[in-house]
Amino acid sequence: MSSVETIHVDGVWRGAASGAQREVLDPADATILAVVSEGGADDTDAAVAAARRAFDGGAGPWPLTPVAERAALLRHVAELLQRDRESIALTESRDTGKTLEEGRIDVDCVSDAFRYFADLVTNEGGGRVVDAGSASIHSVVVHEPVGVCALITPWNYPLLQASWKIAPALAAGNTFVIKPSEVTPLSTVHLVRLLAEAGLPDGVANLVTGAGDPVGARLAEHPDVDLVSFTGGLASGTKVAAAAAPTVKKVALELGGKNPNVVFADACVSEEDFDTAVDQALNAAFIHSGQVCSAGSRLIIEESVRDRFVSELARRAERIKLGRGTEKGVECGPLVSAQQLAKTEAYVASALAEGAALRCGGKRPESAGHRPETGYFYAPTVLDLCHGEMKVVREETFGPILTVETFHTEDEAVALANDTEYGLAGAVWTKDAGRARRVAGRMRHGTVWINDYHPYLPQAEWGGFGKSGVGRELGPTGLAEYREAKHIYQNLDPKPVRWFAG
Repeated sequence: MSSVETIHVDGVWRGAASGAQREVLDPADATILAVVSEGGADDTDAAVAAARRAFDGGAGPWPLTPVAERAALLRHVAELLQRDRESIALTESRDTGKTLEEGRIDVDCVSDAFRYFADLVTNEGGGRVVDAGSASIHSVVVHEPVGVCALITPWNYPLLQASWKIAPALAAGNTFVIKPSEVTPLSTVHLVRLLAEAGLPDGVANLVTGAGDPVGARLAEHPDVDLVSFTGGLASGTKVAAAAAPTVKKVALELGGKNPNVVFADACVSEEDFDTAVDQALNAAFIHSGQVCSAGSRLIIEESVRDRFVSELARRAERIKLGRGTEKGVECGPLVSAQQLAKTEAYVASALAEGAALRCGGKRPESAGHRPETGYFYAPTVLDLCHGEMKVVREETFGPILTVETFHTEDEAVALANDTEYGLAGAVWTKDAGRARRVAGRMRHGTVWINDYHPYLPQAEWGGFGKSGVGRELGPTGLAEYREAKHIYQNLDPKPVRWFAG
């Protein structure tokens, strides 16, 4: 794939106004995968203006399109995604480094999101009737689209995160400008092409490829943007919030997590249970090389089973097959960029300096189907004897790093799980149903799995506590993020008030 016209404004594909371009690299070997337009502030302003026109005016602006028609278009997009499933999955695999099978799963999940929001708006009523205490008063609360939405997505799940924003935004009747990560923009370009093919009116969906500064920064501060939805790192998210504050626009932020995977000894009693808990701990930490906002990067395990559990975990982690995500048998691909590789190396070095014990990994692999000096591979790494003061335990590493902490009591397990500034997701493993409910109820995280890790449902809200962000995606609340509530009060029998005598 190679196309420099990756900016989409008012139905037209074009290059950047400045003529600037950016090379998108294949993380498996650092070769050039594509060349895209490097948009700037002028391109962003043009995209916002197009979205504003499509929302406010013209013959039949998008928010006035009947709900049934909006829902039908979303379902059509889901069908087109399935039609192009293999090509999109291949693009996603090559762009992000994830395995081809992960790319296929992403496409299926994106299709599900479009279908879910289509069904959600189709099955809604005509508003919430409010009892005003009088037969002459008709009072109803309705929900209207918020307006022009700025959607800023991350590099780890570019297609999936785009769908979590685009589908509810369109279902609610909004227009938008989307800015994908400059590192992995390719699948988002494909998705916007499918929206146009499905018949979305010009100007409703606009795309600007480019860097966070100036594109993302301009979107966050733009006076004609009514909402900004950002998924990414904490540092960038706080900048988005600060830039949006002067215009008092709606802000939704998903800023990652430092997620605990709490394993009680009773979850490991039988050999089958032990195997399941170890397998799930591997999945929690190392899927997509740990580049997952909800990755279970903190293993918090009961002391009595720690030695055996960590030993087996490290043994299996060493056997994970690394390589290009499109190659048969590969279980884990590279990190997304040289920058992410350097960050991973720095986190491991700091952990070892602070007293962590390296059980496996801790280096670039000698063989991953590629020479160590090419591609951004890093071996799955298990760090034992960790504690809450370590940088690697407190910060989101976004790499294949699993830290191990231990506990003796239930209260201690909960305290460790909540000892984080984040609060996105976590899990508890136990055979004791009462303990499972108690611990899940006490964990300050937006999603808590019991005896599982990573599944999500488009019907269920996704988001976190603390510095994991504000707002929710998916579920009914995910749709509500893209709406404003309006109270309409109608007096059916108006009479003089006679407050003023004159």
